[in-house]
Amino acid sequence: MNERTLTVDVYSDVICPWCYVGKRRLERALQQVGNAVKIRVAWRPFQLNPTMPKDGMDRTTYLEAKFGNLDTFKEMEQRLLEAGSAERIQFAFEKIVRTPNTFHAHRLIWYARQHDGQDAVVDQLFKGYFEKGLDIGSVSVLVEVADRAGLKAAPFLESDEGVAEVKAEEAVGHKLGIRGVPCIIVNKICAISGAQPVETFVSAIDQLSTGIQTRVLS
Repeated sequence: MNERTLTVDVYSDVICPWCYVGKRRLERALQQVGNAVKIRVAWRPFQLNPTMPKDGMDRTTYLEAKFGNLDTFKEMEQRLLEAGSAERIQFAFEKIVRTPNTFHAHRLIWYARQHDGQDAVVDQLFKGYFEKGLDIGSVSVLVEVADRAGLKAAPFLESDEGVAEVKAEEAVGHKLGIRGVPCIIVNKICAISGAQPVETFVSAIDQLSTGIQTRVLS
């Protein structure tokens, strides 16, 4: 098979637990594909709560408003704990005190792409929020997260750089009809919605790498 370069655009939000699960499954899929296909992954912004106050809000208040009651979330939480365990993710929902505004986190992810460090930064954001309960809406916390990913980002985060670019990328996602995340678009042809099984990702990559037009999956 002739080597082709496939693009994988991952629309996600770093406060979406299924996006964290989806990241791990995508990583396993890419390991299975190996070097047979050259793949370029880009993380794109999607805010689940675009009207969230700048400083975020109390986690319990947010969950009650979103789900109606905490019992509904507890049921989903159990499914997430099971899915996370299978992907070696140690979800620690009890550590999360605030639900943040994620715009600056998305700015950091955009900045990391300019320095070939997106994957490491996204990984640290997911780990920081879901496993350590960090307030990733705080600029000072984001600076620390970037440091752990090997990226110096303090001057950038304290500026307005990337604001217009992130908003533009968000707009592209909405124009594509994306209403929920994770949404993974392979080669701008195949859209895979949700944290699908590893086999789904592998199948899409295999088909596209051999030039087969795939249908949109949902």
